[in-house]
Amino acid sequence: MTWLSDGKKFRDRIDPPAHSASSMTIPTRAVFFDRDNTLIINDGYLGDPAGVVLMPGAAQAVARARQLGFAVVTISNQSGVARGLFDEAAVQAVERRVDELLRVQHTEAVIDLHLYCPYHPDAVVPAYRKVSELRKPGPGMLILAAKQLGLDLPGSWVIGDAPRDIEAGKRAGCRTILFQPPGISKSSAVAEKAVPADFVVSSLKEAMDRICAT
Repeated sequence: MTWLSDGKKFRDRIDPPAHSASSMTIPTRAVFFDRDNTLIINDGYLGDPAGVVLMPGAAQAVARARQLGFAVVTISNQSGVARGLFDEAAVQAVERRVDELLRVQHTEAVIDLHLYCPYHPDAVVPAYRKVSELRKPGPGMLILAAKQLGLDLPGSWVIGDAPRDIEAGKRAGCRTILFQPPGISKSSAVAEKAVPADFVVSSLKEAMDRICAT
């Protein structure tokens, strides 16, 4: 499932998830994966589905998360839209290709929800020029996912390669894993402040091992 990021779907302000005291539904935990250089190998602006290459172990990690009872959500800053490099349809086409490749490698590697933020305060495209709580290190995408899927954020995890992923996770109350695979350039993305991750790993298998052991 993909949530579009236009003003009709997203409000500028994201309120915290509300849980009714009378509800019998138990919130689901989730594993939030960053997309670029976490689930797929890409350190630029990707708007072409043909350029999708899965990170080693990505399908196994997604499948394992689901086998453990976690929902799986991707959270991705996509400022390429704001920069006029491609449109939201291209972002969604890339997401569909990610889904296809994951299922090819493992039938249980299914992503429940794709979320992305196309906004940037210095956007070339006026419609996307704004400060948005959805943009990491803001926690907006995680809070939105929690509202839509009934998620337990304190019981959830964020896995990402950038400091902003870790800060977004911490601000949402999640536990966090900084992913630094060998042979992949470390993210140059800067978070608003230095926030240490709960764990630092070099493979997605190790990330899932950490989650299992905690």
